[in-house]
Amino acid sequence: MKFNEYPDQDMLAIEVANEIAGDLKTHLFHHDTASFAVAGGTTPGMIFDDLCAADLEWDRVHVLATDERWVPADSERSNARMIRDRLLQNRASAAGFLPFHIPQREPEDVLAELESQVAPQLPLSVLLLGMGEDMHTASLFPGAEGIEAALAADAPVLAVMRPDSQPEARVSLTARVLDAAIAKHLVIFGAAKRKTLEQALAMPPENAPIQAVLSEVSVHWAP
Repeated sequence: MKFNEYPDQDMLAIEVANEIAGDLKTHLFHHDTASFAVAGGTTPGMIFDDLCAADLEWDRVHVLATDERWVPADSERSNARMIRDRLLQNRASAAGFLPFHIPQREPEDVLAELESQVAPQLPLSVLLLGMGEDMHTASLFPGAEGIEAALAADAPVLAVMRPDSQPEARVSLTARVLDAAIAKHLVIFGAAKRKTLEQALAMPPENAPIQAVLSEVSVHWAP
């Protein structure tokens, strides 16, 4: 794990956007396409605002979320909506996008169909993760039903998670898929999350799911 500290969030956003653009360019130099899995929530938006203007061959990049709430694509809680509004703009509008939510279907009913679309993108070329103060990442929540299976070395590509703390079901990439990404970035803000990450390092993954995806990750922190 490499820890990178920045004086403020704006500087972090610029530097991380530059690093991710470099990772994608490097991968595309050696491969026909690149897969880029991104966190939802509020943290990555400011990075996307810079990254979407990066000068690279976005038409060869396949974007997907690390996880998705089972809500309509126009919901304010939809990660797909945030990705479309903040990342798939400017030059990045040429990128392909794989949404997870399928209207009028239950997540368990479409899991195999989604996995068949994700599998060709593996291993992920570049991954951008966030972390909650409860030590969850993607939709891998501590204590959630099925978390052990989602953290297992032989886990499937995707898992349906129904954490008690959340109002809707979620579909998430499993820990083995996230951890196997070629270039990995974790972005956290504030003293509380820095302390949380330090605590997670000494905890088992079922209690601190972020711990399962930290091998060779670049952590980016700003106050």
